[in-house]
Amino acid sequence: MFVRVLSATVFGIEGIIVEVEVDISNGLPSFEVSGLAASSVKEARDRVKAAIKNSGFNFPLQRITINLAPADLRKTGSMLDAAIAVGILAASGQINIHPEFADWIVLGELSLEGNLRPIHGILPMVLAAKKHHLSGVILPRRSPENAERIPIPMVRSHSLTDCIQYLSGGKDIPASNRCVIGQPPIQSVECYSDVKGHTQAKRALQVAAAGFHHLLMVGPPGTGKTMLASRFHTIMPPLGEEESLEVDTIYSACGLLKQRIGREKLPPFRSPHSSSTAAGLAGGGAYPLPGEMSLAHNGILFLDEIAEFSRNVLELLRQPLESKYITLVRKGAKIVYPCHFLLLSSLNPCPCGSLGFESPTYTCTCTPSEIKRYRKKLSGPLIDRIDVQIEVPRINLHELNAQSSLTSAEMQKQVIKAREIQRNRYEGTPFRFNSDLYGRFIGHYIPLTSSTKMWLSNLYETLGLSSRSYDKILKMARTIADLSADEQVTEFHISEALQYRSLDQSYWEK
Repeated sequence: MFVRVLSATVFGIEGIIVEVEVDISNGLPSFEVSGLAASSVKEARDRVKAAIKNSGFNFPLQRITINLAPADLRKTGSMLDAAIAVGILAASGQINIHPEFADWIVLGELSLEGNLRPIHGILPMVLAAKKHHLSGVILPRRSPENAERIPIPMVRSHSLTDCIQYLSGGKDIPASNRCVIGQPPIQSVECYSDVKGHTQAKRALQVAAAGFHHLLMVGPPGTGKTMLASRFHTIMPPLGEEESLEVDTIYSACGLLKQRIGREKLPPFRSPHSSSTAAGLAGGGAYPLPGEMSLAHNGILFLDEIAEFSRNVLELLRQPLESKYITLVRKGAKIVYPCHFLLLSSLNPCPCGSLGFESPTYTCTCTPSEIKRYRKKLSGPLIDRIDVQIEVPRINLHELNAQSSLTSAEMQKQVIKAREIQRNRYEGTPFRFNSDLYGRFIGHYIPLTSSTKMWLSNLYETLGLSSRSYDKILKMARTIADLSADEQVTEFHISEALQYRSLDQSYWEK
């Protein structure tokens, strides 16, 4: 007898609907699984057999053939266990699936006792069911993922027996979805009031947050670069529901959703170590998973001491910084990961950290060849893609003992207002932030007066700016104007934006 049961798996970060086809025929007892099943799926044979017996059913001693369609897609994980068990019981005539549940997907790993264990990747699989207009989802009761945020009928089952009672129509579907109660939102204790001095750096960070501009801080060790970066998330606006779901879907596919409990509305903040590999940053592996760039989607990717990273790893940033996604090709399969992140980075001016910031106490001891080798880690095209570039010098004792009055809450309030202006301006367009503008849209959304154009043209020739730097200055000036709620971009806004590109003309030419 032939039976078809729907389930799902995860490929990359995308949920894939899987048709579990079960055929039971006469012959020597066997249990074959086809359809590019990984070892984790093939091992389901032993789990399913024990779970069926311990749930009070009979395991058929016949020839059992399982096909997982589409057969050309690799399936990994244990989420197909429950669907395989249901298919075997239905094909052997021990249960009848009610027509109402014919297009429901069944998810869950089976224990030998017959209970449904939690699985990861539920969010992308439920989204796939919603996308394919399926009727509903049965999933493990103990799975912590808040899948109920997706509007689709859903039932949480404790065991295989419980699951079968629903599928056979012997148990009514709950009138309302069970609400998964997570932990309360995590309150950050970090604040920019802890950072003494560095008024210009805080202003630059505020501009970067408002317009989603990439930022690089250059300065000697111990001046507060890491401290400034670690508090950057406190001035970022909370994520919208759609943005939050995008982020949580990526973390769900990687089995990292526990890191998002209590942080659903907070932009992700990723800070990989400088020893990270290309696969760790961009994604990959035998069964490709997203890397740090995708885990930072809609949030911040902080590269502390960016020059300590391998140059080959850093060069991977160039394409995603422009396109907001990364494409991996593995064994003939093409996987696209979203990675619209804000790059936040810090850098010492030289290996010892004192070049350009010498004092009677601190003197640079690096040779010219060491400095050249150190700076060569960052290519010109990569540096040119970083909008805001600022120095973070040492502060004097008076500033260190002074009371800082600028708090993260005050800075965030201004950032949210600037973001609201951008949201209204770009409504109905593919743009979300000023940094997203390109080509002809820059001139359309950032009109300049004739006198301002003439003044900026002279600067372009005098400073020898690249066309990319020219566009980035205009986009930063638009953000600075939004922070002041000014409709027109003036020379005043452009002058401030030019200060954030001064390292192009000074530091990188040393």
